[in-house]
Amino acid sequence: MKKLLSLLLVLSMVFAIACAGTSAASAADDNVKLIAYCPGAGVPFQTVEKFAELVNAADCGITVEVHENGTLGNDAEAIESTRMGTIDVICAGTSGFTAFYEPAKVLDLPFLFSNAEQACEILNGEVGEEIFKNFPQFGLVFLGEGDNGLRHISTTNRPIHTAADVEGLKIRVPTSQLYLDVWEALGSTPVALALPELALALANGTAEAQDNATYHLVANATYDNIKYFSYINYMWMGTTIAMNSISFSKLTEEQQKVVKEAGYEAGRYGFTLIEAANAEGEATLKAAGVEFDTEPDVQSFKDKLDIPAYYDRYENESWFNRDLLDTILKAVG
Repeated sequence: MKKLLSLLLVLSMVFAIACAGTSAASAADDNVKLIAYCPGAGVPFQTVEKFAELVNAADCGITVEVHENGTLGNDAEAIESTRMGTIDVICAGTSGFTAFYEPAKVLDLPFLFSNAEQACEILNGEVGEEIFKNFPQFGLVFLGEGDNGLRHISTTNRPIHTAADVEGLKIRVPTSQLYLDVWEALGSTPVALALPELALALANGTAEAQDNATYHLVANATYDNIKYFSYINYMWMGTTIAMNSISFSKLTEEQQKVVKEAGYEAGRYGFTLIEAANAEGEATLKAAGVEFDTEPDVQSFKDKLDIPAYYDRYENESWFNRDLLDTILKAVG
């Protein structure tokens, strides 16, 4: 009887080991499927499509499935779904992440980058990793930074060449204190309006100007009353590519490397898309009769704000990190 029990025990152990081995092999053979999503259309959506294309082409055991924009919620909803793991990878406006991840607010400071190329090279590397290093505490992993355009100024009633030209100007800005602060400091009258209200505000005079890239004026159809456009490059907007931290942790080291490299490359691809879209936007605006100032006195705006001393006004804010800001400014040169 004892010999029979011993034999049964041995057989059960062998069976358990065999099952474990089979289970591990199945897990290794299974293809990892990731859901990627972008809440918006246009360039951000094309950026996440590029990410999927790169990962799928790597043939590393991951298949990325891109869901069409609008199907899984707006920016806030989709970002939250990614933190929860319903969505694995997201590409959304960087400002949407600042609702819970304050360090990224540093990117909303004015005249931080002189051009989009600077932002691309600086943020898709060590500086970007430094900014988003605590993302895992919020259920996310930073994969890369895309472009959503530099913000300029366009007006209905006057050309803008120097900072003096914006005195008293009623300019629509997003509902962000940092944006309001900039234009108040420049002597303008900022009007915080949601985007759907902008076209009407420009038509009825509630607003006389907007701050956006040519791409956005055309995409948002807010240029009917615009007569002048000035490239002041006063603020840069980004899109952040992020992944659910648990989904990322389940990948092999090799797969994680593929995903990270794809994030950086997709982010850089987004910059090239914006550049082309802005060129098309400028052509559309010129055809509509908009006059362009391609070489405004940008330094006059910086002088009026007293850049970089202007940044000190935020030193007591919870999001402000002097070391992080200095790292960015040093990288800009």
